[in-house]
Amino acid sequence: MTNTRQATGTTTGAATAQSYSADTEVSGWTGWIVFAGVMMLMMGAFHVIQGLVALFQDTYYLVASEGLVVQVDYTTWGWVHTILGAVVILAGVALLAGQMWARIVAIILAFASALVNIAFLGAYPLWSITMIAIDVLVIWAVSVHGKEMKAVSAGPSRATSDVE
Repeated sequence: MTNTRQATGTTTGAATAQSYSADTEVSGWTGWIVFAGVMMLMMGAFHVIQGLVALFQDTYYLVASEGLVVQVDYTTWGWVHTILGAVVILAGVALLAGQMWARIVAIILAFASALVNIAFLGAYPLWSITMIAIDVLVIWAVSVHGKEMKAVSAGPSRATSDVE
C-alpha cells in the first residue's frame, strides 16, 4: 500500500496503523485475557454445579449449614452459587468478545466469587480453595494485562477506518 495522498497532508490507513502501533504495543501477554475469559467460563460452570448440588443434595457437603461461616440454609447457598455462576459465565463470554466493560465486571465478579467461597469454605474446603485460586488468577490476568486487550480490540477498527 502506498501513501498517495501524503503530499496533501492526508494519510492512508497504513500510516495510521503504523502510528497507532507505535503508541500502544501489543504483547504476548494478551493471551492472559483469553485465559481469564476461559477461566471465568469454567468458574461460572463450577459455581452452577456447586449451586445445583446445594439445591438438590445438601447432604453432600462436609458440615451442616450451621457449621458454615455464614449460617444460612444450603438452598440459599445453592441459589447464590447458581445465580453468581450464570452471571460469571455471561461476563466471561463478554470478556472473550473483547468488551472493555467486561474487564471491570470480571474483577468485581471474581472478587465476589472469592468472598462467596471464603464463606462456603467449611462446606467443602479443597474445592473452595481451588475456586479462590482461580479467582485470584482471573483478577491478576485482567487487571495486569487488560491494556493489551484494549489495544487488540481497538487496533483493527481504528487502523482500517481511514483506508480508502
